[in-house]
Amino acid sequence: MRVAEVLKPGILPAEAISELKAKGAISCRHALDSDQIQPASLDLRLGRSAWRVRASFLPGAGASVKERLDALALHKLDLTHGAVLETGCVYLVELFERMKLPADLAAAANPKSSTGRLDVFVRVITDGARAFDTIPVGYHGPLYLEVSPRTFPILVRTGSRLSQVRFRRGVARLSDLELLSLQASDCLVDAAHPDVAAGGIALGVDLSGDALGGLQGFRAKKHTGVIDVDQSGVLDVEDFWEPIRLRGDGRSLVLDPDAFYILASREAVHVPPDYAAEMVPFDPLVGEFRVHYAGFFDPGFGSAAAGGRGARAVLEVRSREVPFILEDGQTVGRLVYERMAARPGTLYGADMRSHYQGQGLKLSKHFRAFSGA
Repeated sequence: MRVAEVLKPGILPAEAISELKAKGAISCRHALDSDQIQPASLDLRLGRSAWRVRASFLPGAGASVKERLDALALHKLDLTHGAVLETGCVYLVELFERMKLPADLAAAANPKSSTGRLDVFVRVITDGARAFDTIPVGYHGPLYLEVSPRTFPILVRTGSRLSQVRFRRGVARLSDLELLSLQASDCLVDAAHPDVAAGGIALGVDLSGDALGGLQGFRAKKHTGVIDVDQSGVLDVEDFWEPIRLRGDGRSLVLDPDAFYILASREAVHVPPDYAAEMVPFDPLVGEFRVHYAGFFDPGFGSAAAGGRGARAVLEVRSREVPFILEDGQTVGRLVYERMAARPGTLYGADMRSHYQGQGLKLSKHFRAFSGA
């Protein structure tokens, strides 16, 4: 597939991302890893150096990140052989990937699923940026990643992947009417009466414990060991997480202030092959919590076309200043769907290492399977 041949608006598939790399719109100091390009996104890799900074910042129009870094950096870390990033601190890392986007192409970044499930706050910054995670049309320049672990200290190194980027041509987002039509034909969520509004389809939280052996979710422990972000299936769940089990007939959960939870959606989610989806933060006016740091769902997620039968959305929930009671079935987020510019040759979960296809209530890939439910 040639990028020039992808004429319709939409999210670029893997083949078009490869074409961008070949044409120099994406440049890297090192060759791309073999699995770095996903069906509808590109993983971004940490470079050799990180700086601990006094505070999060945006450079603003006409200013470069390095100009601001000179004034805000506290000290520099070498990531070549690995470094621990501490909770409560803000770090800035220059990424290996740079952009030289054409005038009709923009990009948006988001934490990878495994990053969000560790409560690691990451945001991409560009030179001249006035917004995080936004790479404007025609942008030429470096990419930086702000990293702030909130719950667990993490071990990262050069080449670690904490964030991902999607490339978008034109307007790709579905309207409410288009969403309703796609829901009727493809059952995007298995809800009898789907709530479609403001360009998204609502997801509720499952606190029933019915399908999870009485397990409602997990609450993160404080003062834990370090998590190596590049190792999979090596950590014991209960060294880092407190399982939350259903008690009596109550199907609710009190969110403690400044605590972090992993919960699951009530509905199973399906992303058809010609679409991509993103979970957007829910309206803060309805509750004192934020849900879902990591928001990209690739084409084929939960899809029968990729061997799936629907998959729950895992919800990364952080409460705010006051306790808040979350009820079973309560709406906690909205899933926005966008058209693909073309169907990717490989779908999520088909012939690739897809950690979360067919998932239920699932922690990040770093943990061993939990059998204590």
